Amino acid sequence: MSKHNAITSLPSSPTEDRHLRMIKYCVAMGVRMLCIVACFFVTGWWLLIPAIGAVVLPYFAMLIATTSVRSGFAVERPTAIQVYRPEPPR
Repeated sequence: MSKHNAITSLPSSPTEDRHLRMIKYCVAMGVRMLCIVACFFVTGWWLLIPAIGAVVLPYFAMLIATTSVRSGFAVERPTAIQVYRPEPPR
């Protein structure tokens, strides 16, 4: 697959990026809620699994929410303007 400059190689819009990050965050917080509920029903050493999940998941959810979704293409920044000076004829 060749990389070329086209409008389709731009990253997603900020609104779409924010929406996707919010979905991922809500899913992670939903799993955290399941871990909290599971703490009431699980006994013994198995209680550590949902308890650790309930404590650690908010950290990872924030990491997911603060990192942008990239499509694999980077937008190139323009470089400094270079003046074209043709070679004098010989």
